[in-house]
Amino acid sequence: MIPELINLFTIVFTIFYVVVVLYLVWGWHCLEAHTPNIKQLQTKVSVLIAARNEEANIALTIQDILNQNYPSHLFEIIVVDDHSIDNTAKIIQSFSNFGVKLIELKEKEPLNSYKKKAISTAINYATGELIVATDADCRMGENWLSALVSMYEEKNLLFISGPVVYHNEKSLFQRFQTLEFLYLIGLGAASIGNKRSSTCNGANLAYQRKVFFELNGFAGIDDLASGDDELFLQKVAEKYPTRIGFCKNQDAIVYTEAKEDLQSFLSQRKRWASKSTHYKNKSIVILGVCIWLYNVFLISGIVNALFNPSFLPIVYICLGLKILIELLFLTPICRFAKRSSYLIYLPYLSILHVFYLIYIGIAGNSGRYQWKGRMVR
Repeated sequence: MIPELINLFTIVFTIFYVVVVLYLVWGWHCLEAHTPNIKQLQTKVSVLIAARNEEANIALTIQDILNQNYPSHLFEIIVVDDHSIDNTAKIIQSFSNFGVKLIELKEKEPLNSYKKKAISTAINYATGELIVATDADCRMGENWLSALVSMYEEKNLLFISGPVVYHNEKSLFQRFQTLEFLYLIGLGAASIGNKRSSTCNGANLAYQRKVFFELNGFAGIDDLASGDDELFLQKVAEKYPTRIGFCKNQDAIVYTEAKEDLQSFLSQRKRWASKSTHYKNKSIVILGVCIWLYNVFLISGIVNALFNPSFLPIVYICLGLKILIELLFLTPICRFAKRSSYLIYLPYLSILHVFYLIYIGIAGNSGRYQWKGRMVR
């Protein structure tokens, strides 16, 4: 009886997963490619970066922003040094002649969310109408700001999620990460395309400064170390669900690097997963739990088939459907990111991902974790 029930649930949850991913395919399709009109841009922009121990990266990021094809009098760069113990602050200060502003956090009492504190502090100093947030280890092309701001002006949006892609992959492990990360970026973009905004990435965000204050910034979500991106997106989505966009333009891509080893990768993903159960929109939480259960039943189905070989065809069909539907979803996203060649790894990643999601769903909601040399939750 139990083996038959496991088999049944494996089939039911596979069908459920296929339907969900088909919905994401539709959401990505619904997003219009954005062609910027950069001739009449007039929005004052504040580019914000929170940095901690980024001496190896921060200069390149600042230089990329200074090189933007955007009127220099219409944007400012504010970098908040979050208690770095290396030369990060000195490097930022070396750009002061170019108008780069340095703010140094000097918190005496421990915080759980230093990044949210850094961003909030920078926004209080910012003079721009539009806040653009990125990370201290990112690279971007010269039309990055123009792409985001033109969409803001033309579409009358309050919040824009930008694409983020891994680059400079040096190993098979990092190429696997790129493919998995594109799935996450695509998921966030597709949810916006379906008018059900759920996720985004803090390395490439733009939102109206006035809306940040209107919604009391990170109030209500500042007890978590992470979530300056997704949790704030959901605050905006709750009040302005139709005024959120994804900038589907290759000029808007921000590039960052995948993790070099498994430990740092899992630490990052645990941090990302830690905020999932705190989403205010509980339908997203329920969907996440159902996806987790799908993977549990898929593993259970595989184990079940090892003892009941007659169930093997069902397992093969379920795994085949998983790979095919993910291929359908990822193909246009990889084409957009110019990573189509990585799709060759999908069958292997798709199977490994089952085990990974089960683990990260538990580990990401099991207490404290390490981030930037500090224990947070």
